[in-house]
Amino acid sequence: MTIAPPPPAPPHCPNPECRFHKQDKVLWKFIRIGFYTRQASPRRVQRYQCDTCRRRFSDQTFSTTYWLRKPRLLLPVFHRLLGCSGFRQIAREHEVSPSTIARMSARLGRHCLLFHEETRPRGGIAEPLALDSFESYEWSQFYPTSYHVAVGQDSHYFYGFTESECRRRGTMTAAQKRRRADLEQEFGRPDPRSIEKEVGHLLSIVAPRPQALELHTDEHKAYPRALPRASHLEVEHRTISSRAARTAQNPLFAVNLLDLLLRHSGSNHKRETIAASKRRASAIERMFVFLVWRNWVKCFSEQAGGASAAMRLGLIRRRLSPREILERRRFPSRIELPLRWQAYYWRTTTTRAIRHCTSHALKYAA
Repeated sequence: MTIAPPPPAPPHCPNPECRFHKQDKVLWKFIRIGFYTRQASPRRVQRYQCDTCRRRFSDQTFSTTYWLRKPRLLLPVFHRLLGCSGFRQIAREHEVSPSTIARMSARLGRHCLLFHEETRPRGGIAEPLALDSFESYEWSQFYPTSYHVAVGQDSHYFYGFTESECRRRGTMTAAQKRRRADLEQEFGRPDPRSIEKEVGHLLSIVAPRPQALELHTDEHKAYPRALPRASHLEVEHRTISSRAARTAQNPLFAVNLLDLLLRHSGSNHKRETIAASKRRASAIERMFVFLVWRNWVKCFSEQAGGASAAMRLGLIRRRLSPREILERRRFPSRIELPLRWQAYYWRTTTTRAIRHCTSHALKYAA
């Protein structure tokens, strides 16, 4: 006689206000209260009720496709966001609305942010760090954005990023200068010390504990001013000219390669494109999708293969597939995000050209 294995149990109560949401579930009790049917697979879904807070939920509550009408699209959209496709191109391919793809991109970005926070190394950084600012823009070229990225010089692990809203600079015609002045009069001017502040935030996030850190950057004047903002770190700062040959011998090779892959993989970061992100919040979400793919999925070399960045750092023994990354839902109430990244999760980063920017404020589908 063969004994059937017991049905899988829910990992925890999904109610953030329940005492068994974060605590060990040894004492947690729940009740199975039947099933419900739906059109997508699996069609029959087990329902539960927490015996403590009486919240009702189901197996689907712990899935990344929770409350999605088209769950089959989540994995293909993950791939297409990294394949240099715009939202409208992806929408035409799958015969859905571009807003559907935009919402899926936002969900994937939030999930990847929580995944990265849950899996990133918690100890000190044991390798030299390469830091640079990746230039892009939101809405139009009058609203440049700098993404400050930190990469392991040896492992090529993408530790994280912050972003700065910048003022348009460079060569402009007289008409463009007048247009910039009109926009600044109407919407205000970005903080001129934003790069200094955000680089300080980034260093505090990727290296939260006191340690000695070897940091390689180009000769941007804001970087030395940012170091005192991470006063808990003993930073040995080395600068390299941005005009130096971008070969593998360059100390900034890891971050230069990352910049190259970002432009290659994202249609919204092309120099001249009609697929530019209309909101910085959307670009941030896509950046976190790229970050997780770069660290856990992509091999070190396209031609020779090899380990992923997470493997080179010793975090895992094999490369993950996107399906494994999306196999279970992460809850923001169970994963404590750094304060700066909380703004990215809840979409409180605003775009000046849009007067009413929506934030992520869903109560149950967080």
